[in-house]
Amino acid sequence: MAAPDGQFIWYELMTTDTVAAEAFYRRVVGWDASPAGIDGVDYTQFRAGTVPVAGLTTLSEGTDGRPAWTGSIAVTDVDASAAAVKRAGGAVHCPPTEIPGIGRFAGVADPHGAVFLLFAAGPPSDEACAPPPAGSTAPGHVGWRELHVGDRETAFAFYAGLFGWTPREAIDLGPMGIYQLFATGDGPAVGGLMTKPPQMQGPPAWLYYFTVSAIDAAAARIAQAGGQVLNGPHQVPGGAWILHGLDPQGALFALTAAER
Repeated sequence: MAAPDGQFIWYELMTTDTVAAEAFYRRVVGWDASPAGIDGVDYTQFRAGTVPVAGLTTLSEGTDGRPAWTGSIAVTDVDASAAAVKRAGGAVHCPPTEIPGIGRFAGVADPHGAVFLLFAAGPPSDEACAPPPAGSTAPGHVGWRELHVGDRETAFAFYAGLFGWTPREAIDLGPMGIYQLFATGDGPAVGGLMTKPPQMQGPPAWLYYFTVSAIDAAAARIAQAGGQVLNGPHQVPGGAWILHGLDPQGALFALTAAER
């Protein structure tokens, strides 16, 4: 069954060393991994148990990009949505492209420069690419999505206008500013966005939180596997524990857990 428009449905890591990255995330998050079986494409699929959650592929040579995680948002018409992104002040970095037997995608960015993908599954939808359950907080699933941008209000207006996202609670973080929760449908919040504070390094970007059973044990696994813990672990409003990390190839990621 196709995912509703505006819902995050897939997450993908483009990196310089897929073998090392696969070993790292297997150990840290607990994912299983295997080749996705896409003709002519070196693509690995991460799974939480039997549920496909994310993909892994090689960063193209000669590009200026660095290893990074990217999220895909479901749309009905990739071409029309890419055009809407441009009209709303965003950019199209990779034009609408067909993946035979899988679907159609485009690589875009919001007006602040944060990158994401538009994706529409092709008929018949491949079961191997079906989205994980929305809002799942089970280990191995993506438990939260977070956007750091130049201005949260204009950023939220962009995504709400394109995908119909709705605001939920706005949390005052004091010197860090307002953290605006959002929902991609009628259910609870699935992510948040905020204006980047001056001390936060790097360009505007999405950050994805992978769920683990306990945050301290996961932090230890990051160090053992050659990654770095950049921030945390610490507890956030609502009681969850989080940390921000850097994998051995330099891709930023985050973890969340109900238990310390």
